[in-house]
Amino acid sequence: MNITIRPATPDDISGIYALVKELAEYEHAAHEVTATEELYHQCLEDGTFMCIVADIDGQIVGICIYYMTFSTWKGKMLYLEDFVVRQSHRQHGIGQLLFDSYLATAKSQGCALAKWQVLDWNEPAIKFYEKNGAIIEKEWWNGKIIF
Repeated sequence: MNITIRPATPDDISGIYALVKELAEYEHAAHEVTATEELYHQCLEDGTFMCIVADIDGQIVGICIYYMTFSTWKGKMLYLEDFVVRQSHRQHGIGQLLFDSYLATAKSQGCALAKWQVLDWNEPAIKFYEKNGAIIEKEWWNGKIIF
């Protein structure tokens, strides 16, 4: 398997969007995806988010979607919004390659930390993050307002 880890381009949007929908299904929330492919195009092009893809022979099989934010306590922070490897391509080290690239990006951008969320029932993901030395915070609750 010849895996290429690289920054996403606008030509990758359909593959990225398909993986976001696959992740939403895995998280039992497919009905909550309301963003369109067109919005993904616009937001990738204007820098609202960045994305690293895992590409095998032109097929996008994994993604890390992230953006720069700020921690008032620590400074610059790279926030990992979505991280998914196609179900059929898991257990081949693709996730580790993507995650390593995301962390390298955070370091190269001068970030003090990298941060993300993980569902409390997603044991495989929790184990993956802990294997990579992550601190899984359990005392913070999420807040949001949907417009």
